[in-house]
Amino acid sequence: MADNPFAQPSTLPFQLPPFDRIRDSDYRPAFETGMREQLAEVAHIADNTEPATFDNTIVALERSGQLLTRVEDTFSRLNACNTDPQMQQIDTEMAPKLTAQRDAIFLNAALWQRVDALYEKRAALHLDPESLQLLTRYHTTFVRAGARLKPAEQARLRELNRQISTLTTRFKQNVLKATADGAVVVDDVHDLDGLSSGQIGAAAQAAAARGLSGKWLITLQNTTNQPPLAQLTNRALRERIYKASIGRALSGPTDNRPVIAQLVRLRAERAALLGYPSHAAYQLEDESAGTPQAVRDMISQVAPAALARARAEGADIQKLIDAEQAAAGKPSFQLQPWDWSFYAEQLRKQRYSFDQARVAPYFELDRVLQDGVFYAAHQLYGLSFRERKDLPVYQADVRVFEVSDADGRPLALFLGDYFARDNKQGGAWMASYVSQSKLLNHKPVVANHLNIPKPQTGQPVLLTFDEVTGMFHEFGHALHGMLSNVRYPLLSGTQVPRDFVEYPSQYNEMWAREPSVVAHYARHYQTGAPMPPELLAKVLEATKFNQGYATTEYVEAALLDQAWHQISVAQAPAAEGVPGFEEAALRSSGLDYAPVPPRYHSAYFSHIFESGYSAGYYAYLWSEVLARDTGQWFHEHGGLTRANGDYLRNRVLSRGRSEDPKQQFRDFYGRAPEIAPLLEYRGLTAVSAP
Repeated sequence: MADNPFAQPSTLPFQLPPFDRIRDSDYRPAFETGMREQLAEVAHIADNTEPATFDNTIVALERSGQLLTRVEDTFSRLNACNTDPQMQQIDTEMAPKLTAQRDAIFLNAALWQRVDALYEKRAALHLDPESLQLLTRYHTTFVRAGARLKPAEQARLRELNRQISTLTTRFKQNVLKATADGAVVVDDVHDLDGLSSGQIGAAAQAAAARGLSGKWLITLQNTTNQPPLAQLTNRALRERIYKASIGRALSGPTDNRPVIAQLVRLRAERAALLGYPSHAAYQLEDESAGTPQAVRDMISQVAPAALARARAEGADIQKLIDAEQAAAGKPSFQLQPWDWSFYAEQLRKQRYSFDQARVAPYFELDRVLQDGVFYAAHQLYGLSFRERKDLPVYQADVRVFEVSDADGRPLALFLGDYFARDNKQGGAWMASYVSQSKLLNHKPVVANHLNIPKPQTGQPVLLTFDEVTGMFHEFGHALHGMLSNVRYPLLSGTQVPRDFVEYPSQYNEMWAREPSVVAHYARHYQTGAPMPPELLAKVLEATKFNQGYATTEYVEAALLDQAWHQISVAQAPAAEGVPGFEEAALRSSGLDYAPVPPRYHSAYFSHIFESGYSAGYYAYLWSEVLARDTGQWFHEHGGLTRANGDYLRNRVLSRGRSEDPKQQFRDFYGRAPEIAPLLEYRGLTAVSAP
């Protein structure tokens, strides 16, 4: 370990990982040493002959395992966005070991006795509110980890956890490979009619990178629907792309059906062992929702209006198809999932008199970032951003910014990793390399990851408005991490319930469409001219278009997640029954409208089978209720002002989990959440269920 880059805290600003020094061969020894060190530290705490105190037990736990945290945080982040075969092998090997490490801590009987004793006399400890919250979180975590089980039950629990961690790792790697392998090769450039020249060039570049010179490659994103479907005029190619998307991880070496079947069965068994009727009941107990019934109640307020809107949208699209085919003297055809985006785009052009080709030049990535995302953060919180090109990165196109607070003091480092790569997982996400903590004197290092197709060298990066919104969304997570101002690592930043963590990010989306902010960043990449006011008005008006589709595909996925995780061991299907289970779940939801498939089918539903959102995909909608209430509050109180931003920062964004998140929202909003602003934001208020 003498020369291992993880052996000591990084000497770079903000303890940024030394990406230029890290080699794959560094990870195993750092993991092994870090685990040994942490277990020794924990044993010292558990075996202490002195009576348990908050400092010698709870604070000591917060200080333990710092080497392991350094290597695990860096490895897991890079394995998601810049993996290679050796890292995937290390991931496969380490996942069950890290799970066993966690079990060794939270199933340590002597340590549990100390934590439980402190919790039982918590009132007499006279702790400050944040310290009391920390003690409560530790006690809850120990209980939920099985500390109260009998030794034989704990032995079974350890084995279940080991198997589950192995399966989630396998699922993740299967999806990554299946998504890369599922890319669609196009032999004739004429088949790409409808794409821009920049997109066609990017497809040629992607093909050449795989040794397919003279061809074009349409790579897949993680969702069911694929962006090129909105532009491609070739219906047969649209169908090929769609079927490649939904066919991922359903056969061959990347078949996730047996993984899913075993995973849901093991999760159900673990929940029963811990005293819960289902995995969903276990997961939701520690979320804001509390119960599966609360999730169903919330979804039921949105689903009927969403489906009614989607059916109305589908009827309009079918009329457009019929008219188009009649004008061409051809027989019409029934609307299919691979047709929806293409004809919805035609409808949008008719209704709002613009298309993506006219809008895209005003959404250049760097201008959106600097004059949109960063501008809004400056106006609201006084933050300033200075690019640091002197710091190491793991990919040449990753950008690093030093963030300063309103008083000029250094606050955080922000990394922007915006482009798609074959060795990068799909979707968009925020990650923390260093979490803020006063106890450890850590300032945050956070990153945003998107999967924007990279254009050919020298070409501008022009975004869709959805991609613009995605940048604002992920930066909302980044703000939650960067503005954290708590003492203890366990309570820092985004370490809040899943159905609260999406609140700051979804709230931050509002600034992507706020007229004053859009006017600041929507400028032509060549001339610098602002987007014409009439075009800007149409872009903003069109944001409510197709929301029936968007909301329905999301709700279908959320209900599918609940279906998988509300079953018992006996109800878990065999591998060959996985597709049938999914079909039955969608039918029983009442949302099985064929032209609108779920946002994710099970075989590539990474949120719930790999990345920690099991029984929690509903969280986006739950959090969006809070986000749209917050948007309404801002508009009622003057909009984009420092006073409003600081008010939200002080009551929510800086608090992490130092107090109950539900209380944070009540302190900010002044009353219970209301769903009406969300329905209005999505344009669903004028629709009633059929």
